[in-house]
Amino acid sequence: MDELVFAFSRPRTTSAVTRGAARALIALGQTPLLEVALPNGRRADIMALDRRGQIAIVEVKSSLEDFRTDRKWADYLPYCDAYYFAVAPEFPRAVLPDAPGLIVADAFGGAVLREAPVTTLSGARRRALLLAFARLAALRAMTQADDVGVG
Repeated sequence: MDELVFAFSRPRTTSAVTRGAARALIALGQTPLLEVALPNGRRADIMALDRRGQIAIVEVKSSLEDFRTDRKWADYLPYCDAYYFAVAPEFPRAVLPDAPGLIVADAFGGAVLREAPVTTLSGARRRALLLAFARLAALRAMTQADDVGVG
């Protein structure tokens, strides 16, 4: 009998890994926000806050090609306390650097396989990022309420 193999497009894989990584963060007590612009012009796939106000950034890698062609991950480090890669279960994890944390996820959830080292942000930068996070979350909530006719 032939083996059944499922192949997903890169956008579909990105969406699935993002969803699962966000669910994993929620399960760990963090509040994720997707597609967050940073002051340096980069965009974090996921930014999450924990109960203490620590900030984690998660960069989703949908394929080996995505990882090899996108070497900007160090640009995110000045804007978080903890940095993670999130990949699908079939991703060849041996190619990833050892320093960042690692989340393996699919559309249904994920698991932290390696904790990220914590580098504490300065108070001023943390305050600016927390305010930007809160404003973006509030704006998105209002936009969603407008879309469904609430209020």
